[in-house]
Amino acid sequence: MKRTATALLAVLLSLAAVGTTACASDTPSNEIKLGVVDIGKPHWKVFTDVAKEHGFAVKLVSFSDYNAPNPALADESIDLNQFQHVRYLAAYNVKNSVRLTPVGATQIYPLQLYSKRHRSIDALPQGATIALSDNPANQIRPLLSLKAAGLVTFRDGAGTWQSTLADVDRARSKVTLVTLDPTQIGPALDSVDAGFVDDTFAVKLGLTSKDSIYTDDPRRPDLAQYVNVFAARENDPRTGDYTALAALYHDRRVHDAVVKDSGETAIFTTDSPDALRTTLARVEQSLRS
Repeated sequence: MKRTATALLAVLLSLAAVGTTACASDTPSNEIKLGVVDIGKPHWKVFTDVAKEHGFAVKLVSFSDYNAPNPALADESIDLNQFQHVRYLAAYNVKNSVRLTPVGATQIYPLQLYSKRHRSIDALPQGATIALSDNPANQIRPLLSLKAAGLVTFRDGAGTWQSTLADVDRARSKVTLVTLDPTQIGPALDSVDAGFVDDTFAVKLGLTSKDSIYTDDPRRPDLAQYVNVFAARENDPRTGDYTALAALYHDRRVHDAVVKDSGETAIFTTDSPDALRTTLARVEQSLRS
């Protein structure tokens, strides 16, 4: 894995050197505005320092709302963002006319169901309240996980990646589903039986694996759509620069800083930009159909 990541980094940096030369006349400044939703995490300082060593002046732009970074990227307020997985990006592209595309992978996170009331998923009582994101793009993965655990039943008896919350047969399901803003699910664990808390917020709240009563296997092939990515505008002339910058996320110093910040829950992936775009196109097609 380490050799693969190192080789990928070297190839991407060499390719980007050509791209940077080709577009130098069009882009006199080497500043890249990168939108993030967790600007307070120390690994971003490490990342910008490493980027500077490679000739990139990265300006971090902070967003507190997950709905804001993609519109900002689309209207060219920023050059790049890093906060979302492929499926979230696909949902945005399908809904909007401006095309955004992945230029590099970061990591994938196991899906965690946290509880302060119960010690195992089997201990959840009939009618237990489960909180999940109110964003439709982030609902199907936990719903399919709950189905696999025997807690949720779909009206068609199966449930697919095209299913939605509306397809859940609530009367036949063991648990009661409630949707909340992702930032509020963690604090709500005092009042619900369990909740799917985004890793960004789980770390801030001090939640650990001891508080988790369920986790999925992020290495499943069908979960490639949940690889987190750096995203840029499609056909941006500085794509070579952005690809090289994204590759620096796998520099050992950045890697170690991210692991320290995330409590070792992050599983790094070196999916190529082409592989990410293939996954993006497949998910977009499924969402359209």
